[in-house]
Amino acid sequence: MSRRPTTDGTSRRAFLRGLGACVALPTLESLARPARAGAVAGRPAQTASGMPLRTAFVAFPNGSNYERWLPSGEGRDYKANETFVPMAALREKFQIITNLAHDAANDWGDGPGDHARSGATFLTGAHAWKAGGARLHLGTSVDQVAAAQVGRTTRIDSLQLGTEPGRLYGACDTGYACAYQYNLSWASESTPLPPEPNPRMVFERLFGAPGPNREALLRQRLETRKSVLDFVLDDARSLQKSLGRNDRAKLDEYLAGVRKLEEEIEKHERFRSPDPSLAPALPAGIPEGHGDHVDLMYDLMAIAFQSDSTRVISFAVAPEGSNRPLPELGLTEGHHYLTHHAGDPEKRKKVGQIERWYMERFARFLAKLDAAKDADGSSVLDNAMIVYGCAIGDGNRHNHDQLPVVLAGGGGGTLSPGRHVKLASATPMTNLYASMLDRLGVRAERVGDSTGRLDEV
Repeated sequence: MSRRPTTDGTSRRAFLRGLGACVALPTLESLARPARAGAVAGRPAQTASGMPLRTAFVAFPNGSNYERWLPSGEGRDYKANETFVPMAALREKFQIITNLAHDAANDWGDGPGDHARSGATFLTGAHAWKAGGARLHLGTSVDQVAAAQVGRTTRIDSLQLGTEPGRLYGACDTGYACAYQYNLSWASESTPLPPEPNPRMVFERLFGAPGPNREALLRQRLETRKSVLDFVLDDARSLQKSLGRNDRAKLDEYLAGVRKLEEEIEKHERFRSPDPSLAPALPAGIPEGHGDHVDLMYDLMAIAFQSDSTRVISFAVAPEGSNRPLPELGLTEGHHYLTHHAGDPEKRKKVGQIERWYMERFARFLAKLDAAKDADGSSVLDNAMIVYGCAIGDGNRHNHDQLPVVLAGGGGGTLSPGRHVKLASATPMTNLYASMLDRLGVRAERVGDSTGRLDEV
């Protein structure tokens, strides 16, 4: 998670500063500069009105229960399947894209190891070759292709998030390097970017003071039980005087959201189970409940986009092949185990529960983005492109075509949500990525194994 000075000209003032804190602001009408004709085209990741254009890639593990995912009908008149019930209120904010494929996740003579290959391929479109964990050779992931150009406009070029830390060494899935299975983002063919699973660490990257004294200032803040906002009050009061009524209300609401998020992290740092077997060796700040953890990471993503701290995020809600049980749903069996149901109706039902539960978390995230407004009155979701999916189609079959994929957001007016888009069979998933990069203003001849662009989205 590297940082760069903000060079985007959409705002005259982007931060509230104080000793130990640097709070990035949302776009405010009072501070926004109108976009000039011709200027936006030269700056990546902006909409026609000059608002930030954000992109995120969210991966869930183990494929889908495809019979509960696949919609009936096409276009705007499609009928959503039961997995999408949590998304009903957001129907006009996303599109379901079917018949996408990741050929590079197939074995190509390598034998078993679909989960490692799927995790590796999802954002790279490249094939992971077996080498007993001794050597990495993959490709640059689409988020890092975007970050290399879009990252110049924000303080943080990209965020890599997860609910488990990335692994860089050793062999995992039938001889594949663990790095393939546990890292979505790759800076190069041999350089994975491990996801950050600790909400506190992400919060501090977003709002803590930059520089060598960061850790000491954080300790001081925690020991005195002060909020990050306590350190920027003078700056906030000064800014309030220059804002219009609507922006003052918007700023108050935003700062209240920052504080609420901070309090939620503090709660999980304070309250731990007295039985270590229920939460073995979890670092402070990581919630014991998986649902709480996923929601908290989504909340951090939302505020990172709202504050324009970054415009590129990848997030694995769980690593590929995850066998986590979900006691929140009353399920003691592991997720991966259940996906190998061999047609057993009870196991299939449980997989459907898990899939819908993850969709509820995603819907909550999208609703939060839709409620947050940019300076031009549009929502953060309107000015975003968010992929939600997996490189395995059916979890029992381990196929890598008919992938479960959602594209949420309006892309700053360049996307057409509210539809089921049925593509030609085995359309490369990377064609979608190439189309997204075009909308971001990122120059890339191809992404992984892409063969063209998707005009349909």
